[in-house]
Amino acid sequence: MSSENAPQLQQYGPWAVIAGGSEGVGAEFAALLARAGINLVLIARKAEPLQATATRCRELSVEVRELAVDLTTDEGVDQIISATADLEVGLLIYNAGANTHSAEFLDGDLAAFQRVIDLNVTTPLRLVHHFGALMRERRRGGVMLVGSLTGYLGSARHTVYGGVKAFTRIFAEGLWLELREHNVHVLELVLGLTRTPAMERVGLNFDVPGMPVSDPADVAREGLANLANGPVHIVSAHAENPTVHATRDLDKVLLASHEMIQKLLQGSPSGPAA
Repeated sequence: MSSENAPQLQQYGPWAVIAGGSEGVGAEFAALLARAGINLVLIARKAEPLQATATRCRELSVEVRELAVDLTTDEGVDQIISATADLEVGLLIYNAGANTHSAEFLDGDLAAFQRVIDLNVTTPLRLVHHFGALMRERRRGGVMLVGSLTGYLGSARHTVYGGVKAFTRIFAEGLWLELREHNVHVLELVLGLTRTPAMERVGLNFDVPGMPVSDPADVAREGLANLANGPVHIVSAHAENPTVHATRDLDKVLLASHEMIQKLLQGSPSGPAA
């Protein structure tokens, strides 16, 4: 995103909160917003990559607060609300939605599945409820929820994860309807397979023929450029994915998608889906 876009982003300042802001797409969001002069509250579970991203953003002459919290807990959300009580937050980006328990449902652990639900549903609902109410009162702001193609079609070992991602999309659509007259922009940014450090750590096969792979910097630029164009934007590299357009012959689409995902997960028995 070029510097000419900075004035458009200023409407979302002076502070932005990025949950999942330590690396990958979240770190790219942080860098773009910092270049536009927006101060940042960066949130992630691991302190070390969080500090590294915060340091890079401070070099761009913005203020940065770091919060290393567990986003699956009520205590983590309470810490975020407390740490931002003195700030005017004009943008909330919820980018912390990994599949932390990749298992077939009947073989999985219900408590671990609940953490997937808390990370992807319970916590973003609380944060949107808190920050969104303040934005509506000011009649200015933006909410971006980072979604996934997994929310469009069921897949093995991602039964719960796909379900929560489908919820996120429907929630974003309804929230967009409710806030559009209050000048608060709402967008679900739908990602496909993206070459992030997290995806690389689990050993995904990025070389599956016919499977497009996005770059985190491109995803972040596209997301911010379309923040006012809600309620849903699918990253362009994946917009023609048949998953998104599956309305007939769903059984055939499911089986074809399943076969492709198995190739993606080769050598990665517990890797998250894109």
